[in-house]
Amino acid sequence: MLYYLSSFKESLSFFNVFNYITFRCGAAILTGLLIALAISPKVIEKLRSYKIGQIQRQDGPKSHLAKNGTPTMGGLIIIVSFIASVLLWARLDNRFIWLLLFVSVILSFVGILDDYTKLIKKNPNGAPSWVKLLVQIITAVVVVGYLGAYPPNPLYPDVLTVPYLSGSFMIPLGFFYLIFAMLVIIGSSNATNLTDGLDGLAAGSFVFCACAYAVFAYLAGNITFAGYLKIIYVAGAGEIAVFLSALIGACMGFLWYNAYPAQVFMGDTSSLFLGGVIATAAICVKQELILPIAGGIFLIETLSVIIQMGYFRATGGKRFFKMAPLHHHFELKGIAEPKVIVRFWIVGIVLMLIALASLKIR
Repeated sequence: MLYYLSSFKESLSFFNVFNYITFRCGAAILTGLLIALAISPKVIEKLRSYKIGQIQRQDGPKSHLAKNGTPTMGGLIIIVSFIASVLLWARLDNRFIWLLLFVSVILSFVGILDDYTKLIKKNPNGAPSWVKLLVQIITAVVVVGYLGAYPPNPLYPDVLTVPYLSGSFMIPLGFFYLIFAMLVIIGSSNATNLTDGLDGLAAGSFVFCACAYAVFAYLAGNITFAGYLKIIYVAGAGEIAVFLSALIGACMGFLWYNAYPAQVFMGDTSSLFLGGVIATAAICVKQELILPIAGGIFLIETLSVIIQMGYFRATGGKRFFKMAPLHHHFELKGIAEPKVIVRFWIVGIVLMLIALASLKIR
């Protein structure tokens, strides 16, 4: 919205600053952060008054039993904060902004439904798994269908750029690209949800991943930088950087209250949509294969669950890890929760830097 103040730059040159993506990215981070910090205490108080508290698994780490009753559905803080910031700082005539908002709203809805069923309707299983999966599939179909009809770059509608190799090294997938892109969105949404098991782990890890993709989006949207770095140019992708910046700021503000010991948990309310959004952004900027690196924490957590389940069935009840996802394994090995969180964050930062290094290693 504020971008349109740049149209008055002829009258007052100061307004030209609203035309710069870098300025609006910084402003979006700050706005999302401040809104989240401002509304969090009231949201937490309201959730507590309605007795919307976390229910800990009895078979989980015993140290988590003390978290019973901690307000959850705090993802509402992230949703309100980042959407307000996006509407203030992004160009609202940009197609990617509305596509990302669509993913955010729909996946937030199913997350809220799951938390509502679990915490207010007192159904410990939450919303039926098939409902959540169906909504994720529908969301992925809409996104992939739109981008199939109106590709980010019409010259490269169905190709994968392989990172760390020559910029001209691409794999054409044809129709299978649509299936691949759908799996990326659905898988990423669920992977983020699995990571949300320790105080601040999911929010902090997401910030590092989103920072990497904000950089990719900014560079992909600039024809000069894209040409120099040999990445696919995507007209309008710079606004994705503004969108992700707003989300980064909102997650940072939420993390202020979600850091150990957490005063609020995000719940499925936002854990589902965060993964869906970052996957959609990856597809829009044509950097799909960087996602397993930049979002490596989410991938590792998901693989640990798959390995645990497969090993359990193959061995007739034995466990490969003490508990899955992986963060619980380290807890049960005696490592304190704050140390597990910070070490995962460090890994997340390293993976972010490795992902960004692909811009020059090619």
